[in-house]
Order: sequence, then C-alpha cells, then structure tokens
Amino acid sequence: MQEEEKNKVAYDENQIQVLEGLEAVRKRPGMYIGSTSSRGLHHLVYEIVDNSIDEALAGYCTEIIIQINKDNSITNIDNGRGIPTGIHPKMGIPTVEVVHTILHAGGKFGGEGYTVSGGLHGVGASVVNALSEYLDVEVSRDGKIYKQRYERGNAVTGLEEIGTTDKTGTKTTFKPDPQIFDEPVFEFDILLNRFRELAFLNRNIIIKLIDDRPEERIEKALHYEGGIISFVEYNNRHKEVLHKSPIYFEGSKDGSAVEIAIQYNDSYVENIFSFANNIATTEGGTHLTGFKAALTKVFNDYAKKYNYIKENDKNLTGEDIREGMTAVISLKISEPQFEGQTKTKLGNSETRSLVESIVNEKLSNFFEENPSITKLILDKCITAARAREAARKAREMTRRKSAFETSTLPGKLADCQERDASLCEIYIVEGDSAGGSAKQGRDRKFQAILPLWGKMLNVEKARLDKVYENEKLMPVVTALGTSIGDDFDISKLRYHKIIIMADADVDGSHIRTLLLTFFFRYMKPLVECGHIYIAQPPLFKVSKSKESFYAYNEKEVDKITQEKQWRKEDCSIQRYKGLGEMNAEQLWETTMNPEKRTILKVELDDVIGADEIFTILMGDKVEPRKEFITNHAKLVTNLDI
Repeated sequence: MQEEEKNKVAYDENQIQVLEGLEAVRKRPGMYIGSTSSRGLHHLVYEIVDNSIDEALAGYCTEIIIQINKDNSITNIDNGRGIPTGIHPKMGIPTVEVVHTILHAGGKFGGEGYTVSGGLHGVGASVVNALSEYLDVEVSRDGKIYKQRYERGNAVTGLEEIGTTDKTGTKTTFKPDPQIFDEPVFEFDILLNRFRELAFLNRNIIIKLIDDRPEERIEKALHYEGGIISFVEYNNRHKEVLHKSPIYFEGSKDGSAVEIAIQYNDSYVENIFSFANNIATTEGGTHLTGFKAALTKVFNDYAKKYNYIKENDKNLTGEDIREGMTAVISLKISEPQFEGQTKTKLGNSETRSLVESIVNEKLSNFFEENPSITKLILDKCITAARAREAARKAREMTRRKSAFETSTLPGKLADCQERDASLCEIYIVEGDSAGGSAKQGRDRKFQAILPLWGKMLNVEKARLDKVYENEKLMPVVTALGTSIGDDFDISKLRYHKIIIMADADVDGSHIRTLLLTFFFRYMKPLVECGHIYIAQPPLFKVSKSKESFYAYNEKEVDKITQEKQWRKEDCSIQRYKGLGEMNAEQLWETTMNPEKRTILKVELDDVIGADEIFTILMGDKVEPRKEFITNHAKLVTNLDI
C-alpha cells in the first residue's frame, strides 16, 4: 500500500493566527450569531433591541421603536439612560466606542449597571457593528446629543456633540453587510413575532415596529397590560379553552422573581414556553424542571385528597397532566447561568427550588379555592391517563407483532446498504407508482424509499393511542427507529435526512402538511435538529427537437426559452402534476441526485408561530382556517383547478 504523501507545509509559530478585535467576528460570524442565513440576519436586530429591553428591566426605558428603513437598514430608538459617553478609564476612548468596538465590553458584568439582564455576554453591539456595512449611534444624555459612525466595525468619526436635548436614550441605525449576508432582507413578520413576545413578557413597555419599505407604511404598536396572562390567551386564541381566565401566580425570593400563567385547551398537546430574563429557554432548564415536578405533585395530591384517583390507582404522570396545557414561565434573575452563547438552557440550581415552592403553594391554593375549574382540568387529565394506557397496550401489541415477523422494518421499505445513519437518507414518497420509480432511480448505497398511499391520520385531532393504531403512520415510525411520545430516542434515528417527496398538487400539499404536523407534534426533535427536508421536483419539462430542460417554476421556463432563443409556441412544455409521470431516470436526475437536486430544509425558528399555524390549518376550528386562506390567497403561486 502506497504511503500517503505528508503535508509539506511546516507547522510552527507562523501558522498560529491571532484575530484581533472584531476581525474574529467577521471571519467566523456563525460563532456569534449562529449563521449568516435569515436567522442570523434577524439575530442582529434582537441583539440591539435586547440592550433596550435591559434598560427597561432596569427601570429606565418605557418605549422602544424599531423601524425597517427603505434601504433595508434598521433603526432602533429607546428612551433609556443612553450609553455612557465619557472617556473610559481603562481604554482611553469614549465608552460608547468601547461598547461598539471591543468584544465582551458592557455594563452587565459587575452587577451594578444592570441587576437583571438578558445580554450577559457583552457581545451584542460590537458584533452587530462588526457585521454591518455601517452603524450610526446617537446618544442623548446629560442634556446633549452625541453621534458616532462606524463602518464594518471600525470607527470612522470621533464622538461628536451635535446638539442639546432634555431627553435621554440611544438611537442606533445599522445596515447588515452584504459581504457577510447573502440576502440581507428583513422579514416584517419574523420581527413582529419576536417583539410581540417581548411585549407580553414586559407589560410596562410599549414596543413599536415600523416597516417603511412598502408604499403604505406599516406600523404595529405592541403593549399588553395583562403580561403573560395575555400571552397565554393569545396562544390559545384558536383553540377551545377549558376555563376562560388563565391561572396566574407569581413569587420572589433572594432577588429572583417568577411569574407563571396556565390555561388548558381541548387539544392533546402541551405547549410550555419558558423564559429567563426575556430569553426563550427552548431547551428548558432548572426553572422548567421545578415547574414540572411541582405540577405533578400538586395534581396528584389534590386528586387523591378528593378521590379523583383511588388509593390503589396509579398516579397521574406529568404527560397526563400537561396534555392540553398552555403555560408561560417567566423568570427574572440577577445572575443567570445559560448554557452556551445560544442561551437556550438555564442552569441555576437554586431556581428549581424557587419555582417548585411557588407552584406548590400557589397552585394548591388555587385548586382549593376553585374546585369547579379544578374538576374540569382533572377530568381531562384522567381521560389522558386512560388514553395513555391504551397507547401502551397498542405499543406493546405492535412490538409483540414485530417480534414474530422476519423483519421489524415495514414491508414496503426499500432500505439502503449504508449503516452509518449520518450518511443515510430516506425518501417518504406519496403513492406506489412514484415509490416504484424512486426505488429504481435511487442510489441504493445511501438512499432508502418508503412509499405511502392515501391520506394518513391528522394527529392534530388525535391522541397517541390513535397514532399507534394508524396503518399509514406506523410504517414511518418503524422505519425511522426513534419511536414516539415518551419513548422517543433521537440516538436511534436510522436516517439523518428525512425527505418528504409528494406531488406538486393540492393532494401532495395536504400529505406534506399531514406529515409535518405529525413530526412537529410527536417527533419534534427531528425538526429542531434539522433532519426534515422537502423535495422539490420540477414542475415543467421544456423540450424542442432533441433538447430538454427542467424548470421548477414559470420564471425558469421563461429563462430557458429566452436563453435558448426559443419561441414558447414552438416548444413542448409539459406540466408535471404527479411524481408518477416521471420515469426512474428523470426522478433521479431532477429530484434525488444530491449534486443536482433542490431540497428545502425545515427549520423551527419560531415554535409559537409553528404551533399556531398547525392549529389553524389542522385543528377543529373552521373560522381561523377560513380567515387564513382569505388573507393568504393572493400569495398562492401554483394552484390546481
């Protein structure tokens, strides 16, 4: 065996690169904002607005205005104290310049400037500055207005005094750098969802979001005096609730405060949203653990005391108790310990006991004082427990049945040869005919095919026991290997790319939506970890003489005919409505070949928004669905009639 040629480049002190200042941010932006995609782009706005929110938490800011300008820059204005402008004692330059040009510089480390803060890492303003084509900051304080300009992280002017004022606050305008971001265009709805959330969590603040780009300027004022009570009601607005007013309680200890609001609806899923200092802790943490533990104890204690469950009966599980629950937990704490820069999990050990003690006391009191509401909720929990037992029996029956079969994998699955899950992908294909073409056209080494036929169960209207009984969904569960519900284990996932491939018509769209609803409700980590994709088969085949080209939309058809200088009337333009219309070779070439295909990755940027859309599209209420269709009808690009 021939020995590999060694790298000829010397490895010495000259190869160790030191990136100074904000150069590191521009070199590796993903380390600071997650990515340079749409998510990272909008993260820039959150970093600046979070500084204003921190001023509000400190008691100095009551109004924040965020405007998307015509050139797609962002202006953020608050009426807080204004960033200090004096010469920094250590750095020898104006403090406002320190904040914008030096990483890990901020007023949130010593505990004196801010007792409660979300932006604890001190990277916000400097990272935004580093990744912006330009950033202008105006500070109003001490009766004067100061201004400074930066370009790609560097100060291009000194701090200038430009006027006098009797107000205080900070105004920041920045434009994301097109050298860093491929498509630096802000989406109004993404920002609206985030700032609505912040307005719910901070009832004393008015947040105004303005979009100056359309002909008719859009303005939204967000202010909710009900705070997280309004938040819960907003999340349940498209659902049938069991009790009209949310259960609300709060408590504090040693400088930390927690607010909790709970309301039950008639759905079969739980939605618990936890926050620490306004930051969504999507991975939970000690505050959520304390909440769940206390919840289970309080419910079972009350159920036993008043004979909802008998002495020899099994306790209600946390899953039973949380079915149909919408809850918001908002914690304000002086020294939060977040896991990583993403700040999605809280680690403070003392928080668990704080939340547990408050829930134990306040929820127990509520139950004793409101027996009629408590009965409604407990009846739902007990029904959920019965359904869980039915699901357990169905699951055991499924396992027992599999044990007697020669293979535990579904009969219609054409598996791949590769056994490293990270290299494998599975196409979930609508229809047997398309499944046949996909099986013939695939690369057997790493591509598996699972054909589905007919409409599967709408899980938005069904409990777990019905999922186990469904012959359309169980092959998906079995093929993926992770199981569902409490048994879900992502480490057992057999394919790291799960690609939904359905027809480009109304039925195909419905099947995609049914599958996405199932993944979101019962296998959410698959979505959160980026394992779900949607195939994009071509809609058209444009042919003339012996030449053929595929197009994914009508614009591409026009582009092809223009580039080839063909007249449309002289071409054969075939519109594909079903995958079965393509033979195996065509399907591979257009939709399955990793070198040429287009697939859409399903990402979960907004859990609350995703929950809402599945509720509207797949839930029981007709009116919200009708309203959604009416509002979005003009956005439809391909509709089969």
